[in-house]
Amino acid sequence: MFALLRDAWERLSIYLPLVLMVLLALGTYWLVRNAPTLAQPAAVRPVNHEPDYFMRNFSVKTFDANGRLRSDIRGEQAWHYPDTDTLEIQKAHIRSLNEQGHVTVSTAKRALSNADGSEVQLFGDAVVVREPVKGADGRMLPRLELRSEFLHAYTNVERVRSHLPVELLRSGDRFTADRMDYDNLDRLLQLDGRVRGTVTGRAP
Repeated sequence: MFALLRDAWERLSIYLPLVLMVLLALGTYWLVRNAPTLAQPAAVRPVNHEPDYFMRNFSVKTFDANGRLRSDIRGEQAWHYPDTDTLEIQKAHIRSLNEQGHVTVSTAKRALSNADGSEVQLFGDAVVVREPVKGADGRMLPRLELRSEFLHAYTNVERVRSHLPVELLRSGDRFTADRMDYDNLDRLLQLDGRVRGTVTGRAP
């Protein structure tokens, strides 16, 4: 009897490593099947051109690094678009100040401004007015008014452009043109297309 048990154990011991390997493989398979899976990264949703907030009867002021007021943007309503970081304004009224404190006022039925108000597109009854200022030579420069259905104002570099017909009013003088590029810093005005003007003849 004892000899039979020993013989059976010897035979079983031959297959014991194989049995252990099978059990180990089954255990590994079970762990892989039941292990928690890593969360898949969420698909990046494309940013749509839709406003993420709006304002009514608002005023937004921007300041430079020294705390001086650079612009004051007002309007009846405004929508902010995160994909372009722009502000669309209804009945816009924008007051800008340069380094010397010279004031420029822009108004329009609708405006599109970048985040800091340094670039503003004016649509519908667009008007940009530079108030009288003292020039570098000490002489007073008269009030300058630009009118068009579209004006593109760059407030930091004091430049105004338009690809549509414009009207310029200055100290009684009046000019009209099909297109315009005005650089206030260099005192350069370029009028293109059909240019017409009426000059009063008075000294500035």
